[in-house]
Amino acid sequence: MIAATRPLLAPGDILIDAGNADFHDTRRRAAELAGTGIHFVGMGVSGGEEGARHGPSMMVGGSEESWDRLRPMLAAIAARYQGEPCVDRLGPDGAGHFVKTVHNGIEYAEMQAIADLYGLLRFGAAWTPSEIGALFGRWNDGPLNAYLLGITAEILGHTDPQTGHPMVDVITDAAGQKGTGGWTVIEALRLGQSANMIEAAVGARNWSSEKAVRETAQARLGGARGAFEPEPAVLADAAMAARILGHAQGFDIFAAASGEYGWQLDGARIAEIWRAGCILRSALLDDIASAFRADPPHGRLILSDGFVARLHRTVPALRQVVSQAVAAGHAVPALAAGLQWYDSMRQGFGTAGLIQAQRDLFGHHGFQRLGRRGRHHGPWQD
Repeated sequence: MIAATRPLLAPGDILIDAGNADFHDTRRRAAELAGTGIHFVGMGVSGGEEGARHGPSMMVGGSEESWDRLRPMLAAIAARYQGEPCVDRLGPDGAGHFVKTVHNGIEYAEMQAIADLYGLLRFGAAWTPSEIGALFGRWNDGPLNAYLLGITAEILGHTDPQTGHPMVDVITDAAGQKGTGGWTVIEALRLGQSANMIEAAVGARNWSSEKAVRETAQARLGGARGAFEPEPAVLADAAMAARILGHAQGFDIFAAASGEYGWQLDGARIAEIWRAGCILRSALLDDIASAFRADPPHGRLILSDGFVARLHRTVPALRQVVSQAVAAGHAVPALAAGLQWYDSMRQGFGTAGLIQAQRDLFGHHGFQRLGRRGRHHGPWQD
């Protein structure tokens, strides 16, 4: 497409890719056009059909010159939060597409966490979809307010006009995906981050696609799931903890990418432009923006004063829900992954010393010693 349009373009013209593009391609394309006078902009767009009609959230990557010229147009069509347009330039070349990719990864984690909670209530507590939808609707009227939770409440209230069954029951339980969740996991690993909640959500979609295998496994391995005693207030706190942890992993990826690519991604600004017209819009984003503006230790959301207090309050509920679910044989991949990450990160002294010793014994890789500089080896090498 670039080759086809080049003869029609003049210096100063701007090409915009507003699809879910791989940010590596965007960086390459921007580099190829550098010095030609033609600006290449990679723009992440969130909001789905509603955003297309009423204003999306837009994440722009490109030159400052191109942003100066595009800003009036994009601000005019963007969703607005308290009068402010939900669009900004987040950095050069692929920064906008990268932020959109990770946005989608967080979206995967959020959707799977909601599905985990739905599964516990449906299959562990024998609640009807409409009862679960009503609970989610009440949650959506409070601190858990979020677009994804709201549409889930709506979905669970619908009946299939052809069969009279709950609509959710006639939909094949095999989830699709367009790849951005997987890209997020790949990039997180490249940048030395785990993003295990997002990976769990991607994995759950992959497992769901193996429906024939799962049906055979249910017959051969047993598919029984034990009773789950729901406490709505506990479930609500668990949902809040999971949402915080999923977002925290995504914003950690932004920090790592800033160092790798020299982007200086602004976590507060990203949270702000997601507050309207965006699939991830939620009441939590205001608090996330405030936390980053207060410069938390190591730039980590989970270490900010407000979120430390909130995690102290909500993680015990997440721990209770996950432990009860696991004991009863319910799969809660996103909830469990978030809890494991939280428990790993809050330990100042963990188990990796043993892994380093193993690597040294079988591969002579060496290790660092506490209180000493340099590379060392264990006595087993003799």
